[in-house]
Amino acid sequence: MLKQFLWPLFLCLSVSGQAGAETLTLAAASDMTYCLPEVVKIFQAGHPGSEIRTVFGASGALFAQIKNGAPYDVFLSADMRYPTELIQAGAAERATLANYARGHLVLWSIDPAIQLEPGMAGLRSAAVKHIAIANPDTAPYGRAARGALEQAGLWEELKSKLVFGENIAQTLQYAESGNADVAFLSRSLVLSPRMAGKGHFQALPEGSYPPIEQGLVVTGVGARQPLASQFAAFMRSPQAREILRKFGFSTPEREHP
Repeated sequence: MLKQFLWPLFLCLSVSGQAGAETLTLAAASDMTYCLPEVVKIFQAGHPGSEIRTVFGASGALFAQIKNGAPYDVFLSADMRYPTELIQAGAAERATLANYARGHLVLWSIDPAIQLEPGMAGLRSAAVKHIAIANPDTAPYGRAARGALEQAGLWEELKSKLVFGENIAQTLQYAESGNADVAFLSRSLVLSPRMAGKGHFQALPEGSYPPIEQGLVVTGVGARQPLASQFAAFMRSPQAREILRKFGFSTPEREHP
């Protein structure tokens, strides 16, 4: 476990040592794996010479790394909790905190024989032997999935069927490989080009799980890097929000100028 926690930190320390003034390191929740590169591409077009690196993982794990000194410049969490706690710990800039998107939870299966239309009730089916969710302790989508199961009165009943991924991307891997029959996933992953034509999904109704309000913040490290605040502002621009919506996120109504 210690090795899994430290290796991204060692990687980023190495990157930081090689980086120049125009290098930016982003720490982003796994639901941004396929969306964020498109945002970065457009941002870089307006900032020639900049180099942007991304590290993806569970929001809670990235939060812990930043608190322990990982040199990430901007943190894009799958919830508002972790960026807010970084500010309270003196590890991020309060003025840069922003809700940049709302995520959405879906049920997904690669097996066409699995019926997802019944929604949560269908998880009781004998055909569903394993259900993958992200770790509720570190992954906001995992907490949302647990909330959905609890709200439906199914958490205790289905606990023996659950398998836990470290983050939402690993949760997808479990279901894609057939190690889980159904997975609670982010809509952004299942709508990505990589997943085109793979499996099928059923969106869960709004209100059936805790809202997934996603937050970003410039870290204490990033405060020394002008490009960090520029990228944070760009995430609230019409161009970035168009990409976010393409990947199934909802975005705040008021757009940054």
